[in-house]
Amino acid sequence: MPAEVRVFDDAEMLGEALAEEIGPSATYVHLDVTKPADWATAVATAVHKYGKLDVLVNNAGISIPGPIDEYSHADWDKIVAINLTGVFNGIQGGVPALKNAGGGSIVNISSLAGLIAVPASSGYVATKFGVRGLTKAAALDLGKYGIRVNSIHPGYIRTPMTAAVPPDTSSVALGRGGEPGEIAKLVVFLASDESSFSTGSEFVADGGESAGNATGGSQSAALESLLSRNA
Repeated sequence: MPAEVRVFDDAEMLGEALAEEIGPSATYVHLDVTKPADWATAVATAVHKYGKLDVLVNNAGISIPGPIDEYSHADWDKIVAINLTGVFNGIQGGVPALKNAGGGSIVNISSLAGLIAVPASSGYVATKFGVRGLTKAAALDLGKYGIRVNSIHPGYIRTPMTAAVPPDTSSVALGRGGEPGEIAKLVVFLASDESSFSTGSEFVADGGESAGNATGGSQSAALESLLSRNA
């Protein structure tokens, strides 16, 4: 695992605060994932400061709820641009540096909604399924360069964004939501050589929600509740 961290974000204050929290090994770089030019600058900055790029995590994403018959083209274009094209841009932008480093790992953050569809979330579901497929396609193209590509599929995760109205997780096997640190540990595993024979795969961290209904309730109640609020 590399000791240096590059924090790429479109939210200036949050990105700078995170880099400061991590410490001297972290650098904040402004990045709009929908803009290939921003990706080129971000990757060049990382390589210039740290000598190479060997891990790329595509984590940017939004949710715009709404049933498909009411979903606007503007909302569709926006969510596809960030959630799916943003990942495509990241992969394309990072691959030359990853090749120069002799290989590496790309980790794409999808969602439980990339495995199980939920109502009133057509744009989110389509893009997260798309990230899953893009991950597999990229793994096939990039394996010959020693570049691994995997996707992570979180269920409901407790964050400041979701804390206001916690969903009902009673039907989840573990009976709770996840913590950001639990997803971070999975990212570290996939970024490291500990997962050296894993590529083109999806790694689920949902407390057992996709395994079935722990109490016989709605299988994806927690996910539906989360997505319905994240405009």
